[in-house]
Amino acid sequence: MRQQIIAKRYARALFALGQEEGIEAQRKFGLELNDLAELFQQLPKLINIFKNPVIRVEHKKEIIRQILEKVDSSQTVRNFCFYLADKDRLEFFVDIQQYYSKLLDQAEGLVRGKVVTAIELDKGKRDQIHNQLENQSVQKLILDYETDKDILGGLILKVGDKIYDASLQAQLALMKENIKRGE
Repeated sequence: MRQQIIAKRYARALFALGQEEGIEAQRKFGLELNDLAELFQQLPKLINIFKNPVIRVEHKKEIIRQILEKVDSSQTVRNFCFYLADKDRLEFFVDIQQYYSKLLDQAEGLVRGKVVTAIELDKGKRDQIHNQLENQSVQKLILDYETDKDILGGLILKVGDKIYDASLQAQLALMKENIKRGE
């Protein structure tokens, strides 16, 4: 809970800085944060270093400085990372990046979702699902597609914090419950 509050606070601060420069700057900051977050996730020991209270802030700043030299980033993102180091908040970087991405999606009117099906869908079917869902929505929709043979058939749609389960597995579970209750 605490880490979410911290992540939201810092993500909003960087997002507000980007608002002063415009949506293009916000997108650029988002891409830079994504690149750094991917790097952090590939190197879990790095996060452990940032979490360690024994390691001094100066050492953490030196580490982040060396990382930023290898990654192309704007001065604003560099300053933001150093500020996180000064406040001993680098361990929350991935959470900050994720919340920043949500803020950017909201600003651009995007909604992200995931479609899970039992079989791989061809491009035509994916486009059909995407277009149908986007027509029903007021916002632009970005969908990721996954397969999960355990759902047997149908699909599961996850959009934002909502889940629509139209899978055969869910229908069978519902039927089983109805039979148990004698309906």
